[in-house]
Amino acid sequence: MHLFALGVNHTTAPLSVREHVAFHSESLGQALRDLTTHGAVKEAAILSTCNRTELYCHTDEPQSALDWLAQYHRIEPQTIQPYVYSLPQQEAVKHAFRVASGLDSMVLGEPQILGQMKQAVRIAEHAGTMGMLLHKLFQRTFAVAKEVRSTTDIGTSSVSMAAASVRLAQRIFGDFKGLKVLFIGAGEMIELCADHFAAQHPAAITVANRTLERGALLAEKLGGKAIVLADLPEHLADFDIIVTSTASQLPIVGLGLVERAIKTRRHRPMFMVDLAVPRDIEPEVADLDDVFLYTVDDLAEIVKEGIGNRMQAAEEAEVIINVRVDNFMHWLEMREAVPTIRALRDHAERLRRHELERAHKALANGEELQQVLESMSQSLTNKLLHGPSHALNNVRGDERAQLETLLRQLYQIHNS
Repeated sequence: MHLFALGVNHTTAPLSVREHVAFHSESLGQALRDLTTHGAVKEAAILSTCNRTELYCHTDEPQSALDWLAQYHRIEPQTIQPYVYSLPQQEAVKHAFRVASGLDSMVLGEPQILGQMKQAVRIAEHAGTMGMLLHKLFQRTFAVAKEVRSTTDIGTSSVSMAAASVRLAQRIFGDFKGLKVLFIGAGEMIELCADHFAAQHPAAITVANRTLERGALLAEKLGGKAIVLADLPEHLADFDIIVTSTASQLPIVGLGLVERAIKTRRHRPMFMVDLAVPRDIEPEVADLDDVFLYTVDDLAEIVKEGIGNRMQAAEEAEVIINVRVDNFMHWLEMREAVPTIRALRDHAERLRRHELERAHKALANGEELQQVLESMSQSLTNKLLHGPSHALNNVRGDERAQLETLLRQLYQIHNS
């Protein structure tokens, strides 16, 4: 059985190359059927995301899979060849385990890739291109990913500004039930943070922006409402969490504005995240009681700590994966020995049936039962041992010593 994984990812190929070999999920099933109808590829599954396109194949000719990939996307093989990795057998198994566990992702430990891989397997199953080998590979792959995530901290630490902001807010408030969140600005960073905070289901979300139109677009996506920055003084006290990131060269939220808001809130805590450079919130706000203000530098330390924790967890995960790869390769080697074991059993069965037939004839001719049994057992023993005895008698030197050691191991014969 020859297992191969080949493809490109964010570490080997730029986006301009990856986008040319990506697959749309709607056409993936037909692509798989096309790949496996040419005979060289017996089984196949394709994982295609924004960061990678990978083919997992049972084939004796991995080059045929690469040629198909280039032909399917109507590009020359030499165009993508420099960016492609081709991983045989054990390397392919380890790669699949690492990908599913989040160790090969752009963001170490991210969980989305596992769901994407499961979806790729479901599509391959539906297309009829999964056989015994790939079924076993992905069954083990998902089990390893589950083990890695349940026994290490690979996915628990914050590794982005947005995730770190949410985690800090959770330390102060616990859950987000009943909390009101304000986002100041409507740019890319705010949009990313908004997605993370919205996933915690706060009571209300508001977007404050210089132009109401742009703020309203983001607010609609989040199921919230929009206001203009000029309205901040009368609304700031309403919010428990404020996240700001604008391009303003001067602070938007001043010390006096926050002091009045805290007084109106009767000193209920206010959590503030300033992601802007230059800062949107005056630094002196951090000195106020009941205000928890964090800047980009503060969050960077948390992100760094989170990545450090994940790196340590990744080392633990690699140990788990190495053990599980060895286990899978042992299973694969056992499967590769099946034809030999089957042939050996068939040979022994033919000898048994021949001797049994002779014994029946002898009994029919009136020979004594004890004599027939004795003769049958001796003849069967001699025939079963003829092959190894003949081989041992026809070799010399080191080869004879090696064969003798092997036969003693096979038949569990001890020197004593």
